Amino acid sequence: MKIVVTGGAGFIGSAVVPKLQAENHNVFVYDNLSFGNRAFINVSDSNFCLGDIRDANVVNDFIEKVQPDVIIHLAAVHFIPYCNEHPFESSDINIRGTINVLEAAKKCSNLKKIIFASTAAVYPISDKAVAEKDEVRPLDIYGLSKLAGENLMEKFYLETKIDTICCRFFNAFGPNETNPHLIPEIEKQIREGNRVISLGNLTPKRDFIHTHDMANAVSALISIENTGFDIYNLGRGIEYAVTEVVEEFEKILNDKITIEVDAARVRKVERMHLLADVSKLKKNTGWEPKWSLNQGINDLVENW
Repeated sequence: MKIVVTGGAGFIGSAVVPKLQAENHNVFVYDNLSFGNRAFINVSDSNFCLGDIRDANVVNDFIEKVQPDVIIHLAAVHFIPYCNEHPFESSDINIRGTINVLEAAKKCSNLKKIIFASTAAVYPISDKAVAEKDEVRPLDIYGLSKLAGENLMEKFYLETKIDTICCRFFNAFGPNETNPHLIPEIEKQIREGNRVISLGNLTPKRDFIHTHDMANAVSALISIENTGFDIYNLGRGIEYAVTEVVEEFEKILNDKITIEVDAARVRKVERMHLLADVSKLKKNTGWEPKWSLNQGINDLVENW
């Protein structure tokens, strides 16, 4: 199939694009390279468009020219501290940009499915694993903008009857990370030779899912038919505290790492848990995660 991936040169896109290419899909990438990198993907110039999703004319021209069978909409600003510091810019990209993609999608005669990268940040604070049917109540501008995107996706489905899936990504990790999230920040400080590292909140637990597993899940979601409008969690179903992540680095490096809490990095509003119930995804697609936290970190270390 012809598949357009917005944000395809970014962190998650750089795992999704080669997965789709390996399955012999004809993949087209739309990216403004503000966070992504052209070198992350092997896509010919004829299949790549350098553009911003806020530019409705460029988005429309590209998608109209390609006439894709599937659109995977990954393009967004998704680093929560940046979104909180730049609420107008991040909401403009995540909401107006999504509207532009959907308006262009309506003009596609062959479109069979659209997949939207949403987030676990749409959920409120919870001490248990969250399922798709649970309440949504974002705590930050990023979660709000993505929940708006989900609502736009549902509206698109109601207007077009084209299969539409919102995939709520949990904490992604793997190669080509372009934002200073926890694992790349630990990796960066260790690579610089530090064995005393500065971090913020240490006790919150997160569900870390490797980008290769995410790419496999996206591929599986493309394969299922007649979904209507639907929502899926995409996590691994296991949570780790910050200290446990650091311990995995210690095991792999066989070296002691000391953590110092940097007050400037401490988030005032923080979730103690963010864990995915992924039983729906597994049941409906047969997908299973293959990459453990240890394997993923070891892969990062080996490729330094």
